[in-house]
Amino acid sequence: MTSNIADEPTDKTSTRPSKAPSESVGADNRAHQPSMRTIALSSLLGTTVEWFDFFAYSTAAALVVNTLFFPEYDPVVGTILAFGGIAVGYFGRPLGSIVFGHFGDRIGRKTMLVLSLMLMGGATFAIGLLPTYAQIGVAAPLLLMSLRFIQGFALGGEWGGAVLIVVEHAPANRKGLYGSVPQIGLALGLTLATLIYLGLNQLPAAAFESWGWRVPFLASAVLVVLGLLIRLKISETPEFEAIRAQGRSARVPIAETLSTHWREVCLAALSFAGIGAVFYMLFTFSLTYGTEYIGFDRGQMLLMATLCSIGAAIGIPVAGHLADKHGARRIFTIGSAAIAITAFPSFWLIDTGNLMLALFGYALATIAFCASYGTLGVLYADAFDVRIRYTGISLALGIGTIVGSAFVPIIYLELLSTYGGSWAISLYMIVAGAISMISARLLRQRGL
Repeated sequence: MTSNIADEPTDKTSTRPSKAPSESVGADNRAHQPSMRTIALSSLLGTTVEWFDFFAYSTAAALVVNTLFFPEYDPVVGTILAFGGIAVGYFGRPLGSIVFGHFGDRIGRKTMLVLSLMLMGGATFAIGLLPTYAQIGVAAPLLLMSLRFIQGFALGGEWGGAVLIVVEHAPANRKGLYGSVPQIGLALGLTLATLIYLGLNQLPAAAFESWGWRVPFLASAVLVVLGLLIRLKISETPEFEAIRAQGRSARVPIAETLSTHWREVCLAALSFAGIGAVFYMLFTFSLTYGTEYIGFDRGQMLLMATLCSIGAAIGIPVAGHLADKHGARRIFTIGSAAIAITAFPSFWLIDTGNLMLALFGYALATIAFCASYGTLGVLYADAFDVRIRYTGISLALGIGTIVGSAFVPIIYLELLSTYGGSWAISLYMIVAGAISMISARLLRQRGL
């Protein structure tokens, strides 16, 4: 797909219908704007950093957080509490979406992207320096949960801006492809996190629990600096500049969003259910399930998670390209249906305990994930007016991740504990995929 993400100019007059004169404000300076390649890179690098930071905790939660921060509980309860940190992060997202969305729709996308990256990077670095329960007692998990909330708050503002900075710059016939670029950051961030933990897994257990688990959190500072250097070079989007020049910016974006686009917010949020269900089946809960219930060792599960995330990094832009050809809603709907259809077959293969068959089972789920998540950005952006687009898509995703993601690892553990088999998880995925499919079909598309 690299041939499609070319070094294209950001001037879209050759591919889009002509607009009102006021929407061409700053056209004389277009030659000084960065290329689409630079804009896409800024979005990709930023979301990679943010998701790397977020997943560093998710992976640590499945491997070591329960013993270091919740040692007073038995292993299963400790794991549930550690996964609770994932939920805390997701609860920060709606607030972040409101705050960052407000200012993103009022003063611009670029400024908010820089601030979100700095906030996420600072919280992640601080987690790497945290003392454990054995050192400071109950203050350790409280501090950990506070930093997780800050991470979620930052991520709530990051995604919407990262999507809009590319979608609103992109040519009309490439919005699906470029809109998938921030989504690739999830796969790359996860790949980096799991690769680092795969290497750290070679450490003796004592060394890993003492300092090894901290390495990804501290190393993220380097990625944050690189991300900031790129993001400071990008320009504001032409669509937002036109709205601001016309004096049509929303006064209170959250109020306008809830009064005029409440239906879109609800449907977009519900459409995320399938993505959350399949994501945690693949990348976080899978580590616990594979090691504690199936019998794979930690290295094997980290390797499978890494291969799936690499596959997602390839499949997500393919889904974006298909969205340009056939429509984002159609490809998203197909992906949601695939989440439901592959739920039972995937777990049947995983439950064999055979490494290659299990990898094939995870690959099926990864394909479904790519088709839905790879088209999510342009699907959301197309549902909201540009005046409140940052707020709308951020709020929809923030609510959607609470409803469809925040408690999924805990729900999966409870389903396993209650019913003793993966069939209950498969049923959950089928219901979630159906909700996503129906919601996406009902979601209005304005035509970017």
